[in-house]
Amino acid sequence: MSEPAAELPISDARDSLADVVSRAHYAGRITYVTRRGQRLAAIVPADLAEAIERAEDAADVSAARDALARIDAGDSPVSLTELRDELGL
Repeated sequence: MSEPAAELPISDARDSLADVVSRAHYAGRITYVTRRGQRLAAIVPADLAEAIERAEDAADVSAARDALARIDAGDSPVSLTELRDELGL
């Protein structure tokens, strides 16, 4: 069971970093680090961050497979220049 998420000003987080990290590890607590009430970052349990990374990797692999299947089906690949234009880069 994990503790409910918390918000902590960055100055307090700096002063109690060891406790915040311990709560993330042992109690599963997510702590949002804030400045002037705005969330800047989160300290999360490592297993949660790793699960997010695995999900992102799986989504990337799926998107790549879909793109390759479209190319195999006759679609033209998008050039880097076209992609940059589309993304406004």
